[in-house]
Amino acid sequence: MPKDAAPPRRTMRADARRNAEKIVAAAGALIAEQGADASLEEVARRAGVGSATLHRHFPSRQALLEAVFKDRVEALCAKAGDLLAEPDPGQALSTWLRAVGTHAVANRGLGASLMRDADLTLGETCHDMITNAGDALLARARAADAVRPELTITQLLKLVGAIALATEQDIDGPAEADLLLAIAIDGVRAR
Repeated sequence: MPKDAAPPRRTMRADARRNAEKIVAAAGALIAEQGADASLEEVARRAGVGSATLHRHFPSRQALLEAVFKDRVEALCAKAGDLLAEPDPGQALSTWLRAVGTHAVANRGLGASLMRDADLTLGETCHDMITNAGDALLARARAADAVRPELTITQLLKLVGAIALATEQDIDGPAEADLLLAIAIDGVRAR
């Protein structure tokens, strides 16, 4: 193998992949409950794995937080793709924006935590993925005259982000964010 060539990637065993998925799911649930500073030991316990297994898959808190965030972004983008087939483009956009709001509130400090030791490529990649997914839904809604024509996906995502930030520490943050977003979406509709 040439000196500067990367070593061949080994595929992960099925049980190891399941453990990694359980860890990411447990971390996501715990972050939604307690915030991004949730205990890694509690994550391992909830995932049903030992601390060593958690650290083998995610050698740092940052690596685990990045995996949780990336998993959530991929789920949002998949939902956007599914919603492209919905017959009502305005409702599809609204449904997705509410999912983005739920995602953002559930992050409870995850974004700020990731920014401390930011992997800029992860942030840019995730931002591009969300923007592209939302842009496709917005284009359909705009073509159907279901939204105000001057709207951009960046404006809509800023609106959702501001609502999520304002409600993420509320006792019932997801419900409050959803209500505020429903009010805001009414202002997004075409007149």
